[in-house]
Amino acid sequence: MKVESGELFAHTQLSTLNSQLSTKLKGLVIKNTGSWYLVKTDEGKCVECKIKGNFRLKGIRSTNPVAVGDYVQIILKPEGTALISEIEDRKNYIIRRASNLSKQSHILAANLDQSMLIVTVNYPETSTTFIDRFLASAEAYRVPVKIIFNKIDAYNEEELHYMNSLINLYTTIGYPCFKVSAKIGEGIELIQEELKGRVTLFSGHSGVGKSTLINAILPEQDVKTGEISAYHNKGMHTTTFSEMFPVPGDGYIIDTPGIKGFGTFDMEEEEIGHYFPEIFKFSADCRYGNCTHRHEPGCAVRKAVEEHYISESRYASYLNMLEDKEEGKYRAAY
Repeated sequence: MKVESGELFAHTQLSTLNSQLSTKLKGLVIKNTGSWYLVKTDEGKCVECKIKGNFRLKGIRSTNPVAVGDYVQIILKPEGTALISEIEDRKNYIIRRASNLSKQSHILAANLDQSMLIVTVNYPETSTTFIDRFLASAEAYRVPVKIIFNKIDAYNEEELHYMNSLINLYTTIGYPCFKVSAKIGEGIELIQEELKGRVTLFSGHSGVGKSTLINAILPEQDVKTGEISAYHNKGMHTTTFSEMFPVPGDGYIIDTPGIKGFGTFDMEEEEIGHYFPEIFKFSADCRYGNCTHRHEPGCAVRKAVEEHYISESRYASYLNMLEDKEEGKYRAAY
């Protein structure tokens, strides 16, 4: 009996010792690959983590409760494993609907300071509908957007004129615009300045030169990616969901492969106008409080379109999103 109680005592002592040896750390999730998360601790060390078994996020039905950009608490076990035990409050996050589970969503990134939307007026052309859907969704998620017009070295006079008219339009609404050529390195310093001290999501549909731009901003990015990849042990999956790259000046770029925009599926029809700042502004003067700005009498928004206070392309994008809702379609902006 003494031996048994002695063993029990030793076992209890060992458990207590193990829990004492477990270290609690805070850090930032910089990469998510399947069930593994790479967390950069406040001390600057990268640690591979899994999520604690009973970890659930209240209020969000999501395929991934933890996302790149999340600030988390981790428990480092003496045997070398690490678990994410707690997630700190997010200031914002962006989601898209999970491909196969209509009721669930996939969190792309959290705690964004801004998003940079890379667009081109040709080779290929980014449509204003695409830009406006992206901007409306970003407004809904409370993520400020800056628009980067890339490939300025490739445009003829007519295309440059069109680009400048778009820059004038979006700047007037309140979206800062930048002209760059990632290929020849023009305008890159200004972008680097805008990235300092901020977490920035890079977006843009294929062909706009997003990767070229990231490489121009971070010439050593390939090396960094290599370093991170080399750190992975065999437990890591290869499918990358999202990844953060540190930029000089204490900032981060989040590159989400294959994601060109946010889904607009969780917007209510009557809310869409709220996410077009200039439409929202004029809608205060509409005769009816529930005006859809299509055919109602006394609509201040339609009047503003006729008088060129609201651009026709923006109004067309608004109607386009409204039609989507009516048809009950989910058409993501990517």
